[in-house]
Order: sequence, then C-alpha cells, then structure tokens
Amino acid sequence: MTDRGPIAKRRNPLKGLAIAVTLVAGAVSIIFLTRSEGTPQRERRDALVPVKVAAAVQKAVPVQLQAVGTVEAYATVSIKSRVDGELMAVHFREGQDVKKGDLLFTIDPRPYDAALKEAQARLERDAALADKADVDARRYAELVAKNYVSSDKYEQFRANSAALRATVAADQASVERTRLQLEYCFIRAPMAGRTGRLLVDEGAQIKANDDKSGMVDVTQVLPIYVSFAVPQQYLPAIKTHMARGPLKVEANIPESEAQPEAGTLSFLDSKVNSQTGTVLLKGSFANTERHLWPGQFVTATLTLTTRNDAIVIPSMAVQVGQDGQFVYVVKPDMSVEPRPIVPGMSIGDDVVIDKGLAAGEQVVTEGQLRLVPGARVQISNS
Repeated sequence: MTDRGPIAKRRNPLKGLAIAVTLVAGAVSIIFLTRSEGTPQRERRDALVPVKVAAAVQKAVPVQLQAVGTVEAYATVSIKSRVDGELMAVHFREGQDVKKGDLLFTIDPRPYDAALKEAQARLERDAALADKADVDARRYAELVAKNYVSSDKYEQFRANSAALRATVAADQASVERTRLQLEYCFIRAPMAGRTGRLLVDEGAQIKANDDKSGMVDVTQVLPIYVSFAVPQQYLPAIKTHMARGPLKVEANIPESEAQPEAGTLSFLDSKVNSQTGTVLLKGSFANTERHLWPGQFVTATLTLTTRNDAIVIPSMAVQVGQDGQFVYVVKPDMSVEPRPIVPGMSIGDDVVIDKGLAAGEQVVTEGQLRLVPGARVQISNS
C-alpha cells in the first residue's frame, strides 16, 4: 500500500486537468448555442409574411334582394264534365301540350242528340200552331171591325195566338239548351297548356260537375310565375322603385347549368304577413325554354337599382374582431394595419363596403391569421 500512494498522487493533476477542459468546452458550447439561437429570433421578427391581396374596386353594382322562390303555374284548370254520360274517347296523352280548343274528351252524345231532335220537332209543331193562330186572329180582327162577330170572340183568338207565340219562344230556348248540352259532350281545352295525369278512363260513367275529382288538369306554363317573400323593411324601397318603372327579376335554378331566367316583377301583395313579417312578390317569366316548372324551388333575385360608385372587395378579406368587422390594409411600406369597415350587401363572392375603404387600397385576402398590426408582408398572388 505504501508503494501505490505516489502513483495516485501523480494521477490527481491529470484528473483535474480533464475536468477543467470539460468545463471550458461546456461554456464554449453554451455561448455558441446562445448566439446561434438568437440570430433566428431576430430573423423571424423581421421576416416577411406571405399574403395574397386584392385591390378595392369602384364600380357599378346592382342593388338586389335575394330569396328562395317557388315556381307557380300561370293558370291551372281542372277539367270537369257538364253533362252525365259514358266517356266514349280520350283524345290526348298524359303530359301532352294542348292548344286552346283542342278536343280532350267525348261523352256519349246520342241521348243528347235525340233530345235535340225532339226539341226541334216540338218547336216546329208549336210554330205551325202559332202561325195558324195568327191567321185566325187577323181574320177575326176584320170580322169584329164589320160587327160580324163579337169582340170577346176576337180577344179569345188574339190571346190564343199570343200564347202560342210564347210557347214557340220557350221551344226555341229548349232547343238551344239541348244543343248546348250536346256540345258539352265534346270537352275541349279552355286554354293552351300541358295536361296532367289522366283521372278517368274510357268507358267510365261520368257525372256532371262532380265535386270529388276532375277528369284532368290543364296547366299553363307559358308564361309562368315565381313567387317569393322578402322582409317587410324592404317594402318602402320596393314601392319607390316600382313607381319608377318595371323591376327586373331573375330566377336561378340550383344545380343547373342553364342561365338564370329573366322576368319582371308583376305582383306586390296588398298586405304584410303578420306571422312572418314578410311581403309576397311575384315575377312573371316568358319561360320559352321551359326551364321553370310548377312547384320548383329557385333562387329569386330582385334588382331595385344600380349603385355607380360602390367600393367592392372579395368577401374573404373581411375579418371579425372584438370591435366588429375589419380588413387588413397593405400600406405603401408593405406593412399592414387593421381597418374597421362597414360592409353592405354581398354580390356573389364579393361584398360592397359602405364605409372604411377607398378605391385602389389593397386588402389582404389570404394569410390574415399570421398578421399583427405593423407586420410587414410579401405579396404572393401567384
């Protein structure tokens, strides 16, 4: 043990040197890391934020109201028979377009044809009797003037002649009524339109003016209506612009590639719905391509007027903060500032700014989440 002591003493300086070297290396590493981390922080603080921007544009935009509308037929008539009888023939196909006056149904006309002939025969008989009574009355008028017969006898023949003339008039009315019933056996389209589902079949016994159901519905789709409701606060503006001239209405069919149908406002309801606080409007459309169909839901757009000096930006630029809506405006030095705005109506993907922006100012449309007031940006619209 006495021999190993000096060796241990010789090794102690080496151990101390190793510890010192280790400490120096650690300190150098800390300084290096501190400097290396500090540089990116300064770089991040001064880094440009990539954003996309759009310029506020001054242009003419239409002042419009939009609402969900329902297509309504211009007119719908339920066809019913005005006479009793057997349905002999149907002269159309379900869903066929018909013109006014086209023959739709034939009710068995034979009983009414026979009744017409009977009425005409009765008219002829009574007309012959009336003619003879007229002759007798004229003859007795000459006789009573010569005092050959009494005046009472003459008055009797004259009254008989008048009664027979009244009978002839009644017979003529009966003939016209029977002829009309015969015409009712041939049911014709009261207007141009499209037939619906056939509700009766050939051979069925038809009752006159059956209240339970009709025989077929004829719907007029040229032209056609679109009805829609708007909030009552727009009523004064609608009335004002209606007084200046016809207002344009467009009907856009959802999920359709067809262009919106153009029409005019043709109806403003005389009262406001007290339950919904809305007023009913109707637009009239030519519908020549038959894109609009009764019962269909569409988006109705009513154009009131045009604003010629509106400031318009993409709606995606508008942000919502604690103090209301705002946009980030890019200043000439490429820094941004939040600007409070008052947005107006929306037009597709754009929005009209009523207050807060001027034409030509650039607003950020993408990248707002990384922005703070005074941040510098790099525009990358590609």
